[in-house]
Amino acid sequence: MLRAVAAGRALLLSALLWRLAAAGNPELPTAVNITWSSINFKTILQWQPKPSGYFYTVEIHGQTSDTKKKCILTAETECDVTDVLRNVKETYTAHILSVTSSGMDNFEEPPFAVSEKFTPYSQTVLGKPEIQNYTQKGSKLNVVFQDPLTPYTFPNGSFQSIRDIFQHDLEYKLYYWKDQSSGKKDATTESHKFEISVDNTKNYCFYIQGVIPSRRENRNGQESMVLCTSIGRNILDEYGAEVFIIIAVIVIAVITLAVVLSVILCKRKKTKAAREKEPLNSI
Repeated sequence: MLRAVAAGRALLLSALLWRLAAAGNPELPTAVNITWSSINFKTILQWQPKPSGYFYTVEIHGQTSDTKKKCILTAETECDVTDVLRNVKETYTAHILSVTSSGMDNFEEPPFAVSEKFTPYSQTVLGKPEIQNYTQKGSKLNVVFQDPLTPYTFPNGSFQSIRDIFQHDLEYKLYYWKDQSSGKKDATTESHKFEISVDNTKNYCFYIQGVIPSRRENRNGQESMVLCTSIGRNILDEYGAEVFIIIAVIVIAVITLAVVLSVILCKRKKTKAAREKEPLNSI
């Protein structure tokens, strides 16, 4: 009987020692400088340092959703977590676990670092709108553009745009100015096009930017590329009145010089002719 009890205690002690040996090493470094990088709901989690002799596993914790694991036993310092953040109005935190390859199978919690909270709907950055077409006809500038797409899809496989997600929370601003001028004006729309009144004798440059007015931070998205119209330009528009004044002064100077030279040459010819006639008159 005593021998059986002793054997049982020995087995229990052995099991306990095995679990302690297999448990995650509390001295493993934990992640630091954890950041969320998100554009159009494409979200990458990044951190430091590069692991040596251990790995990372990412756990995404939602306030109302189940915990999901990503990038299990990775040696990288970033993880694409886009597909586990589909509920874009949910608020998430990331736990970045420092583990050994054997430490994932035991019941001890490995050391980990916790990120700041992240809500995709209010924190993802709006990407650049794509300008599809623009024309300047008479006094009207028309610009047609397309919403940026997200990584998320509809059941038919087509990608959702940021407008499909933000809906009436999304608007766009067009910033425009006369070519070679610094004075900007702006217009706002909730559609996919702008039509604004402009000076029909001037060219205009412009860009578009998405805006979420309801946000306190990250209200303005990335700017589209700057484009300029190219209606017919005259020389005055191209170079300004100052150049015309300079040209006029040069032309007047050339004409004046030509007249003076002509007068001088004419007088010289007359003087030479008079001198050639003097010997004949003396005979």
